[in-house]
Amino acid sequence: MEPLQKVRAAAVQMSPVLFSRDGTTEKVLQAIKDAAKQGAQLIVFPETLIPYYPYFSFVEPPVLMGRQHMKLYEEALTVPGVETQAIASCASEQGVVVVVGVNEKDNGSLYNSQLIFDAEGKLVLKRRKITPTYHERMVWGQGDGSGLKVVDTQVGRIGALACWEHYNPLARFALMAQHEQIHCSQFPGSMVGQIFADQIEVTIRHHALESGCFVVNATGWLSKEQIEQITSDEKLQKALQGGCNTAIIGPEGNHLCNPIIDGEGIAIADLDFSLITKRKRMMDSVGHYARADLLQLQINQESRNLLNYNFPNQI
Repeated sequence: MEPLQKVRAAAVQMSPVLFSRDGTTEKVLQAIKDAAKQGAQLIVFPETLIPYYPYFSFVEPPVLMGRQHMKLYEEALTVPGVETQAIASCASEQGVVVVVGVNEKDNGSLYNSQLIFDAEGKLVLKRRKITPTYHERMVWGQGDGSGLKVVDTQVGRIGALACWEHYNPLARFALMAQHEQIHCSQFPGSMVGQIFADQIEVTIRHHALESGCFVVNATGWLSKEQIEQITSDEKLQKALQGGCNTAIIGPEGNHLCNPIIDGEGIAIADLDFSLITKRKRMMDSVGHYARADLLQLQINQESRNLLNYNFPNQI
């Protein structure tokens, strides 16, 4: 499909309704409507927003997190399911492309999944974070290369990665080489403090420059009351503050609107696709500036399957 030459994008900084899949889903649906009223054609939500990011795994030792882990299993989504259908219907009704992070339950495992719905309500990409980070490995399974894809939508070619996947340069290059025009990044927010927000800043601006694309980044946020719900330890509560940086970045690495670093809100900016050409005529890292004769990426985009029925017949 032919992309638009200008797109209005929205990045939503939002707190979940802790311990409630239904509650958080309702907040997402309302935010889609609110952003659409402001003319947004692309709306990006934070990492595993539905039902909520597993903050408990960052502040509790594994031996104590069983109850909270089980609760996350109870509230996690199946894809497709009732909640994804509600988001799809809302995207279609509002005529917008939606990118949202969810905890996906697939039989006995949980995954950090990113979902992209086009403006007709079709789920055009479901991908799973390829390597959960640090404490997250106690919660989520690993994704595979089948989701390292750029998809065509009504607002252009979109790619997505979650949080520290951006520190895997080959994962980023896989999307760059497919000529993504808009990169949708997601982080949990409300973690580690200002240094996390600073790291996000460096990460998203560098990717925009290197890939010559727009970056629409959404981070989550926790209120003081929510932090106290997660842990009563005042020292550990400090680890769940700051670290928010919801922003929209242009292909030249510049902010296109004021970032949101505290509280809930919607960052909105207009994306002029001529800026992609302006950047890439100088440095196209997967075109005239690439050296495929020297450096290439080999990628396995097959879905991981534990059963293989292709063995030859045995006599």
